[in-house]
Amino acid sequence: MKKKRITLFDCINYIIMAAVLVVCVYPFLYELAVSLSDGKAVAAGKVTIVPNGFNFHSFKYVLTASRLGVLSGLINSVLYSAIGTLVAVVVTFMTAYVLTRKKFRARKVIMMMFMVTYVFEAGLIPTYIILNGLGFVNNPLVMIIPAAISTYLLIIMRTFLSQVPSSLEEAALMDGANDWQIMMRIYFPISKPAIATIALFYLVQKWNDFLTPLIYLKKEILRPLQLVLYNFTVTTNGLGSPLENVYVDGIMLSYRTLTAAIVIITIVPILCAYPFAQKYFTSGLMVGSVKE
Repeated sequence: MKKKRITLFDCINYIIMAAVLVVCVYPFLYELAVSLSDGKAVAAGKVTIVPNGFNFHSFKYVLTASRLGVLSGLINSVLYSAIGTLVAVVVTFMTAYVLTRKKFRARKVIMMMFMVTYVFEAGLIPTYIILNGLGFVNNPLVMIIPAAISTYLLIIMRTFLSQVPSSLEEAALMDGANDWQIMMRIYFPISKPAIATIALFYLVQKWNDFLTPLIYLKKEILRPLQLVLYNFTVTTNGLGSPLENVYVDGIMLSYRTLTAAIVIITIVPILCAYPFAQKYFTSGLMVGSVKE
């Protein structure tokens, strides 16, 4: 087997990708090192990407200090993201399936209505007035129901379903299957790569959602982790003052180390979701399923 030559173009690509990798990974490694270091070493500038005075006290403190609300915020973020993603995936998949049915005559009109909302947004104030009138202010459902479907991801799902060979459906109809059985036993298994893709998009979107809780969730008990981090960094709700330090077992926990710990807690859960979804990012599951 002839070995592939590495061209100049490949070398340039490798160099660029390595540079991008360093730019993306270094801030994370630095924040991780700060969160695991002594506050005195951080203040003295002795921390790079290797912790100085290694300890987990910052994480223990932010997770156990009830006045910070980090633990409750983490639980809220997990619930909002998990439930919101599940609802959004179900709604998107079922809507896309309906919009690919040729016998459904209104499919083009409904799809056009979705496209209008995709191009022309209602705006912040009208949206707030509507959601306030529906009772979504200080209601955790505001993190789930209003964003239960994305037009962009609906288009992706609809395009994928429209490429499923019609022979599969015709064979199922001949066996006496109804629409629900066709959707769940044929389209759903085949669509796992597309479902995993839109699920990951939804999960990242809902985990990183900051504007929605900032506007609609005023009660601290309902706030997700992103809003907890915001309040800690821009207000004095964290340690009482950005200059106040805490000592645990002789280790100084500064405002900076605690902020880094909250940042890491905010980032790590969503990073853990990628390996589980990546295995579904493949194509060709339908190859050979039906001989046309």
